[in-house]
Amino acid sequence: MFNNLTERLESAFKNLKGEARINDLNIANTVKDIRRALIDADVNYKIAKEFTDRVKEKATGEKVINAISPGQLMVKIVQDELTDLMGGTEATFDITGNPAVVLIAGLQGSGKTTFSGKLANYLKGQKKSPLLVAADIYRPAAIDQLKVLGEQINVEVYSEPETKDAVAIAQNAIKEAKTKNKNVVIIDTAGRLAIDEAMMTEVADIKTAVNPTEILFVVDSMTGQDAVNTAKAFNDRLNFSGVVLTKLDGDTRGGAALSIKYTVNKPIKFVSSGEKLDTLDVFYPDRMAQRILGMGDITSLVEKAQAQFDEEQAKKLEKKIRKNQFDFQDFYDQLQQIKKMGNLKDLMGMIPGVGKAIKDVDISDDAFKGVEAIINSMTPYEKANPDIINQSRRTRLSKGSGKSMEDVNAFMKQFEQMKQMMKMMNKMPMGGMRMPGMRR
Repeated sequence: MFNNLTERLESAFKNLKGEARINDLNIANTVKDIRRALIDADVNYKIAKEFTDRVKEKATGEKVINAISPGQLMVKIVQDELTDLMGGTEATFDITGNPAVVLIAGLQGSGKTTFSGKLANYLKGQKKSPLLVAADIYRPAAIDQLKVLGEQINVEVYSEPETKDAVAIAQNAIKEAKTKNKNVVIIDTAGRLAIDEAMMTEVADIKTAVNPTEILFVVDSMTGQDAVNTAKAFNDRLNFSGVVLTKLDGDTRGGAALSIKYTVNKPIKFVSSGEKLDTLDVFYPDRMAQRILGMGDITSLVEKAQAQFDEEQAKKLEKKIRKNQFDFQDFYDQLQQIKKMGNLKDLMGMIPGVGKAIKDVDISDDAFKGVEAIINSMTPYEKANPDIINQSRRTRLSKGSGKSMEDVNAFMKQFEQMKQMMKMMNKMPMGGMRMPGMRR
């Protein structure tokens, strides 16, 4: 996501690297390169021009010109402007009401149905009881797809396959939700390959009939400026409350994320990547700006970790680490927690400086499979007592896991190094670094 834009911006800032002071010439060169980078990222020229004009205006201020580190201040200015361009602060998501009604709109292929499932899964995590509604009366596969998603997350799906009135389906679904004490209704509406009057009329009629608390426009972020134009057409008719950007794990240049708030003056509320139903994130403009500038996103990484790590389990683990009793079962359990946090490459990209280093590296979500196979080939006694793994046991583990002796020996060495590192950390003041969920 945004890799090319990140590289181009980093290249633009090189104009100021090593410069003792900012002057009109190096400001002009840097701003010109930033504008080109934005346009190449499929940002509308007018938006890119206004953006860089604001950057230039701030950069020519006396405080910046007299700064000791002009390059760093320039990055800070661009970061602030990117944050403002994408909305400034996290947008609210209104699910008040009994039930709250969320209307999902967008073109066919934008990821509406998958997002509906992800949103239901997200709301379950917020202690809500959602009902999914299949209101696409034109594409039978959409109903089936929503039912499959509902089964995966154990959320009920309301549908009327024989009914050809989407408004009636939506109204009946709300009655059903009240009967079954569902407090959020998510209505997945029909899409088309292109904007047409029939689709717009239908979704507008649903809006009038059910008075939704939220209308979310789902847009495929890979379509760039076309996505922005589509959003404008929908907003003119629906006056939606927020935008959802999907497929951010694809070859995304970033134009939609950077332009859409400016164009329709509606916030981006969620971003989504991949097909897994737990890959939905609240959109934070400041964090996205940091990622675009190659600064990582430690805050989101920590939040993901805290969401997965059990506090009681973390306390028990801390005691074992303090006593130097960390074993293979503990290690295996931690791997499972990490895997629940999401795509491994995305997680690593949240660490400052790492995203650029791994951009061309293929990091599979199966990266842990070899280690898991080795640990699963151990007896419970071996898992709890790492020191007893001698050469004959290693040979058996190699055969049992299907991994080479070199792989087994390398893992054993890495595990021992990690234990030594944990031992050293325990000697640090305040207990050194801690696992997510551990208290100081």
